[in-house]
Amino acid sequence: MARKIVSGSELQIPPEPSGQPMPQGPQSADGTPRGAARSRVRTVSARTSVRAPRRLRISTPRLVLFAVSGVMLIGVSLYAFNVAEKFLIRDPRFAVRGFAGRDFVAEDAKGTPQQPTLLISGAKHASLRSIESVFASDMGRSTYLVPLADRMTALRTVDWVREASIARVWPDRLVVNVSEREPVAFLTLPSSATAMIDADGVILPPATGNFVLPVLIGPKPSDEVDDRRQAVGRMLSVAEALGDNMKNISEVDVSDRDDVIVSQAYDGRLLKLKLGDRNFAKRYHSFVQTYPDIRQRAPDATVLDLRLETRIIADLFFG
Repeated sequence: MARKIVSGSELQIPPEPSGQPMPQGPQSADGTPRGAARSRVRTVSARTSVRAPRRLRISTPRLVLFAVSGVMLIGVSLYAFNVAEKFLIRDPRFAVRGFAGRDFVAEDAKGTPQQPTLLISGAKHASLRSIESVFASDMGRSTYLVPLADRMTALRTVDWVREASIARVWPDRLVVNVSEREPVAFLTLPSSATAMIDADGVILPPATGNFVLPVLIGPKPSDEVDDRRQAVGRMLSVAEALGDNMKNISEVDVSDRDDVIVSQAYDGRLLKLKLGDRNFAKRYHSFVQTYPDIRQRAPDATVLDLRLETRIIADLFFG
């Protein structure tokens, strides 16, 4: 083995290879030994994994500065909110002033006439005075202080009011819109007074208007609302089945759950038709077709039992 001295250091030079070729291992596609390729890959991987990620360091003074700034920002926001809230509460420009549907005259501190700011719409049969009384405690106060959810709940207790909505219109208006209940029948009360009832079983006081409705017999004011609702539901089932013929019905008796009885004026006499609890349209149509023959055979019959599908029975002993 030859020796060579480079810059004062002694290096050993390996002997020249002989004429025989050196044994080679498996090669990759480009002709390089596979082992060498793996070595290069491992070397590169090793070099890249050595690099450590850079870490963001925040000094303690900066953390203190951020914390103080956050506290100051929150404090300023709370102070601004408090000032704005006091302005909304105390400024007279935000005060509720009376109901626009009445003769209302108010003056401010300088004697300037003020317009009413409580606006009510949708009330045809509901008492405007009762609706206005819901907002009695809000008169002269800021609209900002009016609890809208509580006022809507109170409005639903007013006669004829089914639903209600309230909108704040700045600076000083309250816009109230009510949806009224729709009566579906008259109801005779124990005191012989007449009221009306809606599809929910809610009894409505008398109101001015032209109502063409049948009289419903069965529900009572002492009944639970759910029971009255079910009774009205039976009447509405008959009305849906009869369609336009319902305009001829003057009275519907739902006292018996299994037998709905309707009253109708026909050929100058009042007839009571026992329809049962199903097939109302079919049974009524059968009555219309066969009544002329029934009139000839039983001229005094005023109660007809239509519950049998194949025949109509004249009940001479009803009631």
